[in-house]
Amino acid sequence: MDLPSPLAWLVDEAGASPGPERFLAELGRRLLADGLPLSGGTLTLSVPHPIIARRTWLWRAETGAVIEALAFAAAPQSEAGRDWLTGLGPVWEERIGPSQDSPMLDWAGIDNRAGSGAFAPADADRLREVARFAAAPLAALAAREARAALLEAYLGRRSAARVQAGELARGTGETIRAALLCADLRDFTALSEVTEPHAMIATLDAWFDRVAGAVHAFGGEVLKFMGDGVLAIFPVTAGSVEADAGRGDREACEAALRAVAASRAGMAHLDQIRLAQGLAPLPFGAALHFGEILWGNIGAADRLDFTAIGPAVNLVSRLEGLCKPLGRSVLISGAVAANTATALTPLGEHTLRGIADPCAVFTLPAD
Repeated sequence: MDLPSPLAWLVDEAGASPGPERFLAELGRRLLADGLPLSGGTLTLSVPHPIIARRTWLWRAETGAVIEALAFAAAPQSEAGRDWLTGLGPVWEERIGPSQDSPMLDWAGIDNRAGSGAFAPADADRLREVARFAAAPLAALAAREARAALLEAYLGRRSAARVQAGELARGTGETIRAALLCADLRDFTALSEVTEPHAMIATLDAWFDRVAGAVHAFGGEVLKFMGDGVLAIFPVTAGSVEADAGRGDREACEAALRAVAASRAGMAHLDQIRLAQGLAPLPFGAALHFGEILWGNIGAADRLDFTAIGPAVNLVSRLEGLCKPLGRSVLISGAVAANTATALTPLGEHTLRGIADPCAVFTLPAD
């Protein structure tokens, strides 16, 4: 005798679901087609992430739509999924595994058949059977999500996707156009000499929060933290290249300019907080450039780094080193200035160490 449709799907196909939202939507759809009176469902996974404790996907039977809710590690633990289901009808809950970190698969019913505020016994039995068959594909799905979360936390979203796609060979990569941001703190060595290590780590975290937060907010990706330094990119997207290469270049440069302006504003606010605490402000330098980079695997045979190299990376690093001599917190190359309508202040041409041609240098107004 063939397994009922939802169970057959769980055994044969569910393990290949591309993500939790598709798993939940497809399972919910099949349960509805099999006659279960559902109004909604949730799937909750614990994820190894620096700030996210749990991710919950919410499925509504009426529309088939799935939305995601996040529970953050620093926030009080909420029951958003349970509260949402309770508003739809009687709730059936099941933890798919032995530990508190095991996936949770919950369902809300329509006007229940038992008349007792609960699922009818026969429906509850069927959901228990579904949960038993869901254990294996959910374990595989949870493992994939955990791996993705770890890679994204340490590599960034785009680089993690490349690594997960199997691009692991040393020397592999692609040439892309991107706006680059290079930034670091001023006098970091002197500050670290007089600051207790744990306080120094907190200082670095506060600095990186301002820079990386702005980079991610405007679509960029942090490639590397180097001591107190940051290297980030704003790639020209494939869609922009196909539609209009010039437009893609402008979009990347505008995003980088917005990010560096937001970083500067964030650091100004952080300095106010530090001064109120009797601490010294944190002077910094940041530079922007635009050009081609080789983005891919570089390193030793058994220890690789997914990063960027090329003349554009060298130039933006040298340009950042010019911030202190010029007394500016932000410097912008002529390549970026040529791809933006933002008003910039010209600072003339400057020779950069190791760079053959002089570089036209600009800064943000009021810097």
